[in-house]
Amino acid sequence: MSAPAWPGMEIEVEALRKNPDVMNGLGITEVVDFYEKIVREQARPPIIVGHSLGGLITQVLLGRGLGAAGVAIHPTPIKGVLRLPLSSLRSALPVLSNPGNRSRTVALSARQFRYAFTNTLTPQESEAIYQRYHVPAPGRPLFQAATANLQRHSATSVDVHNDTRAPLLLIAGGADHTVPATLVRQTYQRYRKSRAVTDYHEFARMPHFGA
Repeated sequence: MSAPAWPGMEIEVEALRKNPDVMNGLGITEVVDFYEKIVREQARPPIIVGHSLGGLITQVLLGRGLGAAGVAIHPTPIKGVLRLPLSSLRSALPVLSNPGNRSRTVALSARQFRYAFTNTLTPQESEAIYQRYHVPAPGRPLFQAATANLQRHSATSVDVHNDTRAPLLLIAGGADHTVPATLVRQTYQRYRKSRAVTDYHEFARMPHFGA
C-alpha cells in the first residue's frame, strides 16, 4: 500500500505549520498530474482511494483510464453537481470569503475545524485532533471547485458517461458538514447513464474527519 502526500506536504505537520507557503497556488490539475505519474509507475493498476478533494482526484484519475478501481470518500463535488447545502458553504467560507486566498495557503481556527471536520466529537476530542493533524492547505482547489460550473474547462470535470472506466465506490457521511451525503448522492446520480460500475454507501453518523 502506498499513501504519497500532496506535493509540498511530504514534511511533518510542525514543519508545514511553520512554512505553509510551499503549497501556495497549488491546484487540482497539478495534484492530479502528480498522482497520475505515481499510478503509471506501479507494476499493475492499483485501487485508488481518496478522501475529500482526494475523492475528486480519484474520480479524475479513473476518468483518465487509470486504476483497477476507485474509492472516493466524502468526495468534493465534480462539475455538474449544482445544489450546495448551507453547511458546505459555511465550511468553505473561511477560505472563499477572501479572494486573495486563491493563491495562498490557509489555516482554519480550532472552531472552524470542529464545524467542518469533527462536528460529532466533543470540543476536547476535536481540539486534540486539531493539534495533531491540522495543517494549512492551498486555497486554490477550493476556489476551483466552487466555480466549476461557471467554467467551460474546469479542473473538476469528469466524463460521467465513460463506459470503460474502472469501478467506483462513493462513500458519504451522514453527519458530514463539509461534503454532506446529499452532495455525494448528487455525484452518484451524475454517473447514472454510464455502464461502468458505480456504487454508493452512506455511514449515518460519520463526520468529514471520520473516514
